Amino acid sequence: MGAMRTLLLKGSQNQWLGTRVPKRKFVQRAVRRFMPGETLDAALATAEQLRELGMSTVVTLLGEAITDRAEAERMTTHYLDAYERIRRPGLPTEISVKPSQMGLDVGKDVCAAQLQALAARADASGSFLWIDMEATPYVDATLELFRDLRSRQTNVGVCLQSYLYRTAEDLEQLLPLAPAIRLVKGAYSEPPNLAFPRKRDVDENFMRLAKRMLSAEARDLGVRAGFGTHDMQLIDRIRDFAEGAGIPKDAYEVQMLYGIRRNEQIRLTAEGQSVRVLVSYGSAWFPWYMRRLAERPANLWFVVRSMVSA
Repeated sequence: MGAMRTLLLKGSQNQWLGTRVPKRKFVQRAVRRFMPGETLDAALATAEQLRELGMSTVVTLLGEAITDRAEAERMTTHYLDAYERIRRPGLPTEISVKPSQMGLDVGKDVCAAQLQALAARADASGSFLWIDMEATPYVDATLELFRDLRSRQTNVGVCLQSYLYRTAEDLEQLLPLAPAIRLVKGAYSEPPNLAFPRKRDVDENFMRLAKRMLSAEARDLGVRAGFGTHDMQLIDRIRDFAEGAGIPKDAYEVQMLYGIRRNEQIRLTAEGQSVRVLVSYGSAWFPWYMRRLAERPANLWFVVRSMVSA
């Protein structure tokens, strides 16, 4: 893991930075590259614009590590309303939540109740609920919550991270459930005994997992595959593999963040590839933004440019 990436990931967990850095105007300008605004209105307006370009979306309200039950319930109320807002114009938009945002730190039963309410509303709205994956202390509980919810409803999916050694085994255990899986590289600071420390190994594991998700067995089971990465070389490898296996471009999704590789998103869509864009919103963006910078430290250049133009 590069020194700059390590520094940025550690910074994402620093409370002192988290309370002071977001107040800086140049940081606020820089973060607009990755999110259209702090409100649901802004996120849904962007979802409508992306629909006109042929792309679907997934929206998420930023915030995590909630330790107050009432606050977790307020988050759930917000998302329940969001599903209604999505349903009325028929947007091809789904919602993604973090378990710690839904009260997992309060109690697994609390989180399970929130997720069940959201999944039920998603079903009634003709939409979908994604359960995001967080740092390793949350992985087992997150997978347990997903399995329980998936046993009762089909319109739920979970995120897996290719930088963890355990993910190949986790995937095999999930396959009999015919799951929807969003595969990402991973964006938390993890020790080398739990995660691949080298990018090359993370990428190769991502490719191995992608092939398994697109295998004939997985497709026969009904696995829904989404690949969340901005690594165009990796995307090209996955697309080449799928083409060689006779898998149509609309049978799996390439998922990217709003504001990153927009031209590539447009190009892939024009080529018939299913593309889903993650649109984040909300005021609690600092940890998320630092992790986005850590994924590609070269993005720090945009922060520097914002400082110069202040």
